[in-house]
Amino acid sequence: MIRVLLIFILIFLIKSALANKYITIASTTSTHDTGLLEYLNKEFENKYNIKVRALSLGTGQAIKVAMDGNVEILLVHHKKSELEFMENGYGILRHDLMYNDFVLIGPKKDKKKCSSIENKMIEIKQSELLFISRGDESGTHKKEKELWELSNINIPVQENWYLSVGQGMGSTLLITNQKKAYTLSDRSTWIAFNEKENLKIVCENLPPLFNQYGIILVSNKINNNLNIETAEIYINWITSGEAKKLINNYRVNGRQLFYFNYN
Repeated sequence: MIRVLLIFILIFLIKSALANKYITIASTTSTHDTGLLEYLNKEFENKYNIKVRALSLGTGQAIKVAMDGNVEILLVHHKKSELEFMENGYGILRHDLMYNDFVLIGPKKDKKKCSSIENKMIEIKQSELLFISRGDESGTHKKEKELWELSNINIPVQENWYLSVGQGMGSTLLITNQKKAYTLSDRSTWIAFNEKENLKIVCENLPPLFNQYGIILVSNKINNNLNIETAEIYINWITSGEAKKLINNYRVNGRQLFYFNYN
């Protein structure tokens, strides 16, 4: 009887300890704006009774927060920056988690077929068509800069037709819609965004627009107060078959937003 009682007490203490634990994730605005991260975190919290705090930031900002030792997990989408983060000793492990793609958005009056993203960027530059840039070092902004470079165009920060707004994806799309301009967006935020009566996708389904998301366990060498053991539980869960089904089945307006490809 005493042994059984001790087992119940031990289980209670373990559950109480877990209930007092929490982890913090720095993630992109796209996982927040689409509702995916909140959806996943609720499922995790219900299963493990571990609280998850989420910071919605651009990839560049999220990485800086992690480098300062303020989060246990990064969920971002700029592989080059992620690998540099790992190489510099800030991360313990990194996995590809899921993907979608970027789309070039423009005014509905644009009827031209997009044969290549490079040609479209050149057309925007040469015709000085208004382009709205996030300008916030997010994964989307980094991809945009890569596309200018891919098109052999200097990043047009000093041009009158190029407007850098320093905003998240939702706000950038709102400005783009109001001005009937061009911008680059991840497809998931575009699908979830409702105020786009003046806009449409003008370039899509092209190899340079692939958008990989990675998940990183931050090193506790930066901050020994990081709750790494609990963060590992989250990493193991979000890369599991259970999370795969949740990610692949998540829909907005009846459309799948992200595709699980953990490796």
